[in-house]
Amino acid sequence: MSEPWLSIIGLGEDGPAGLSDASRAAVAKAEVVFGAPRHLALMALGARGQAWPVPFDLAPLLALRGRRVAMLVSGDPFWFGAGGSVAAHLRPDEWVAHPVAGVFSLLAARMGWRLEEVLCLGLHAAPFARLRPVLARGVRVICTLRDAQAVAELSLWLAANGFAAAQVTVAEALGGPRERLRQGADWPDITAPVAVAIDGAALPATAGLPRANGLPDALFQHDGQITKAAIRAITLSGLAPRPGELLWDIGAGSGSVSVEWALAGGRALCIEARGDRAANIRANASSFGLAHRIEVREGRAPACLGELPLPDAVFVGGGGDGALYAALWALLPPGTRIVANGVTLEAESQLAQLHASHGGTLLRLDLAEAGTLGRFRDWQAARPVVQWRGQR
Repeated sequence: MSEPWLSIIGLGEDGPAGLSDASRAAVAKAEVVFGAPRHLALMALGARGQAWPVPFDLAPLLALRGRRVAMLVSGDPFWFGAGGSVAAHLRPDEWVAHPVAGVFSLLAARMGWRLEEVLCLGLHAAPFARLRPVLARGVRVICTLRDAQAVAELSLWLAANGFAAAQVTVAEALGGPRERLRQGADWPDITAPVAVAIDGAALPATAGLPRANGLPDALFQHDGQITKAAIRAITLSGLAPRPGELLWDIGAGSGSVSVEWALAGGRALCIEARGDRAANIRANASSFGLAHRIEVREGRAPACLGELPLPDAVFVGGGGDGALYAALWALLPPGTRIVANGVTLEAESQLAQLHASHGGTLLRLDLAEAGTLGRFRDWQAARPVVQWRGQR
């Protein structure tokens, strides 16, 4: 094997002093060294240093393929770093990495926290809502932030979302001579690079999201077109989400099923014909910190299905019709899980036909909730839901 042409070098705030001999040798041999202006200044590279373009683009580096090149990244190149981005374009024998302790390791060490028990998030280029699915009482989080202003914005977000009691420790320039740790977020002189440690020990038991299926309907933005909590819980049990799997949510309405699928670690494609409901889906995805896992396609099924990546599971929220199921049978690979709910007699008939033709399970779900009748209480029944669970 030929010697790798690219060296991916982790760099801390202590600059050259924190590098291994192998890292220093790789920098010394490189014809061109890419890095952020801060990294290039720490290494004092002169004309050999080349700053990354803004917005970030790997093209100038990849154009030098075969020459001796180094790239400087913060800490561990493969822990929320650019190492994974560049490695995806190269063969394994084209690069070598020299990591150093990154901000997550350093801050966990300063806090005395076991890193394997800490959630680590890169919020320097992602919304604070990514915290919503994970933050709860007793949870510890370390996250990188964009700049000093983001610290104040994070504090406001925590207070607005029920996490005001979380203890925040601000860490600046970890690992270098400017390193500083301070409790609380209300500091006027915070300097980058900045990260925060969030300790949820003092949060109330009600903080954060429940992890069982069937979240309260009130958490979702909707116009009444929503799979209600109890039915949603049963629906999710039939869909059986697993991390990394893709769901087609056909006739998604509010996207509540997709939200809970994504909370389980999956990805979802929501197909919705109405623009106002598509807007609700996007709002819910953003509110739950899941916009990176839920995509909305405005259109009608089955017409728009052929252009989509194939799913692991499909949910049909409105029962569907014969044309839809015929199209699904032509498109889906064997083994794809399908769950369909219907409330009309026509939908019930269609689902009964599917059960007769393809097997699976046919359920009728009758729910009633206690309400008032004058001075008394009574049972107020919801419309029955017929649910078919099957496999392509």
